[in-house]
Amino acid sequence: MKGGAAISVLMLLGACAPAPVETPPADPAAVARGRDAASRLGCGACHAMPGIAWPKGRVGPPLAGFGARPLIAGELPNRAPLLAAFVTDAPAMAPGTAMPAIPMKKAEADDIAAWLLSLDD
Repeated sequence: MKGGAAISVLMLLGACAPAPVETPPADPAAVARGRDAASRLGCGACHAMPGIAWPKGRVGPPLAGFGARPLIAGELPNRAPLLAAFVTDAPAMAPGTAMPAIPMKKAEADDIAAWLLSLDD
């Protein structure tokens, strides 16, 4: 019976894993606008950003592969609407996070989310 219990525990743990991120392809124009907005708004001060040569911040996590991550800040499902809200006001979305609120227009947040979700490698 010990083997059966171990298998049950493993199956239970597997069920607790976040679902893989599946996002529809983003509009290439939104992705480009998002990359530009992230650069203009200074995201590189804290994050290394693919396609942005300088600065390469080291305070926050690197953004390469962000679209393949299942969670935002280790707790929110990595989905466009949540991500757009997070980049605008991270402390409200994930209390205790080191990321500050960043004033931006909703369209900029949506475009930044599209760009981040396109970073899957």
